[in-house]
Amino acid sequence: MRAGLTVGEFSRVTHLSAKTLRHYHDVGLLEPADVDPATGYRYYSLDQVPPAQVIRRLRGLDMPVADVKAVLAAEAVADRNKLISAHLDRLETKLVEARAAVDDLRDLLRRAPGGPVIEHRSVPAQPAIGIRAVIDRADVLSWWQGALGELNGVIGAQHLRRTGPGGGLFDSDLYEHERGEAVVFVPVEAGLRPVGRVTAFVVPPAELAIAVHPGPLNDIDLTYGDLGTYAARHEIGVEGPLREYYLRDPIETSAEAEWRTEVGWPIFRSDAT
Repeated sequence: MRAGLTVGEFSRVTHLSAKTLRHYHDVGLLEPADVDPATGYRYYSLDQVPPAQVIRRLRGLDMPVADVKAVLAAEAVADRNKLISAHLDRLETKLVEARAAVDDLRDLLRRAPGGPVIEHRSVPAQPAIGIRAVIDRADVLSWWQGALGELNGVIGAQHLRRTGPGGGLFDSDLYEHERGEAVVFVPVEAGLRPVGRVTAFVVPPAELAIAVHPGPLNDIDLTYGDLGTYAARHEIGVEGPLREYYLRDPIETSAEAEWRTEVGWPIFRSDAT
């Protein structure tokens, strides 16, 4: 007598293809109840139908094989539920990210032709306080927010007088190699007592092509794209860090739609004075 359900029968019962069953056997997720040593035929038991149904649903939710194994191996219901809930939370996060990406794409497709107004500006050297670090591209936003908050905290604690909007300098390596130097600064009058990461800093002079980026920073690459295209088209782009000035930032308002950022692209100006 045969040992149980053939692969074909078990496939029909569980809606798992023969190829999928073979894969699950190979990775140790759902091994046959018996394998005929003479023919190599695999057989499954009826007791394996419920776990196969669980596997099918968990894999349908893109749960990794290792996590599915952990769910099946968990003896306590609470442990199983914890593993499943953690995966569902990850799916929710991915869904939010996917929706944000879809919204960004729709905004891009609806974007009016012509781009922003671009002006040329000569920026003199400016005393400031700053925080400098070599960071990964993926960490830019969180590092930027923390640095900006820390600088403003020192300004308040030491009663420093601001002389202009805060800003940032971002090395080309940060974009080209996904790791590079960044500086966040706030222009102030002299008098800083260095504390922690905050030190005196002189914002270097520069010739810039500048455009204003309104709203959140998640799509600021579009404004960078406009400026880079402009500089390349007019053959005026030069090496140097990209620059931002935060005319209205998270310190002033948590409403991202109200943020206003000037983006500066380094250029060569023959008419600079």
